Amino acid sequence: MTEAVRLDAVSKVYGKGQGAVAALREVSVGVPRGTFTAVMGPSGSGKSTFLQCAAGLDVPSSGAVRLGGTDLTGLDENALTELRRRRIGFVFQSFNLISALTVTENITLPLRLAGAGIDRSWLDEVVHRVGLGGRTGHRPAELSGGQQQRVAIARALVTRPEVVFGDEPTGALDTMTARDVLTLLREAVSALGQTVVMVTHDPVAASYADSVLFLADGRIVDAMPAPTAGKVAERMTRLGAWK
Repeated sequence: MTEAVRLDAVSKVYGKGQGAVAALREVSVGVPRGTFTAVMGPSGSGKSTFLQCAAGLDVPSSGAVRLGGTDLTGLDENALTELRRRRIGFVFQSFNLISALTVTENITLPLRLAGAGIDRSWLDEVVHRVGLGGRTGHRPAELSGGQQQRVAIARALVTRPEVVFGDEPTGALDTMTARDVLTLLREAVSALGQTVVMVTHDPVAASYADSVLFLADGRIVDAMPAPTAGKVAERMTRLGAWK
């Protein structure tokens, strides 16, 4: 199985001298294409830094990140911006929708920014899959939190990205709505062959993934295939992280 993302000996240090903090330490891991991977760990373990480096949002202090066949090392900011627009999708806790735009306009924004054409049949399929068929003319203020996150997922999928990165995508949602959003991400992998990498603190959310990577002190300390909420929660207690 080919890898959608590969990190080789990636370290990230913030600050210098006495105040330097190592957020990632020599992390090497590959994410197979067409899989759903959850990333977990205690606060300060390096989860967000892992996602930012893997997604080309931040530059490692050392080591290499590859997206498919592209080495991100040495790409300038313009090249990274172009790569993120065309080849990566993002789903954040805060939705990050533009209030003045309709659902359709928010979903297709990455295509317009990239100067790419809109495949209407694919747009219709994505809108249908996320359950927004009757809402395409609405603006974010007219939608519930769960519906807004569905717009964000559709926006992430519409460019047919190589990877969708989620940073606590269910963190602002109630339990039932979170389950719907996680089911959508799961279906994107199972039905569409999408690759999803999701940072989460929630063992139930992690149980939707194919595997879980556990971070502690900036290192990957364990990986769990076929996770269940119970097994994930138990493993987190042994990381000293479960509160």
